[in-house]
Amino acid sequence: MVGLKFRRQHPVGKFILDFACIELKLAIEVDGGQHGELLTSDRTRTEWLEQQGWKILRFWNNEVLQNTEDVLEQIHRTITVSLNLNTPSP
Repeated sequence: MVGLKFRRQHPVGKFILDFACIELKLAIEVDGGQHGELLTSDRTRTEWLEQQGWKILRFWNNEVLQNTEDVLEQIHRTITVSLNLNTPSP
């Protein structure tokens, strides 16, 4: 979309983002089942990244694999809002 690039395993501070769009400061995190046990550390991490100006989208592994279209739509909506793009109404 509009020439944006995403990097895999991008370091920010002491954290490594699963996917990052530097231009928008948008991070996409894909979490496995172990993150159900790490809610407090994930919350702390998200708060720190947001303080640095990052927007974080989190998805579960199974969500990405089983509902790919919905995940992509959510990412697209976030990018559209970030870029203030107007999408035509159907």
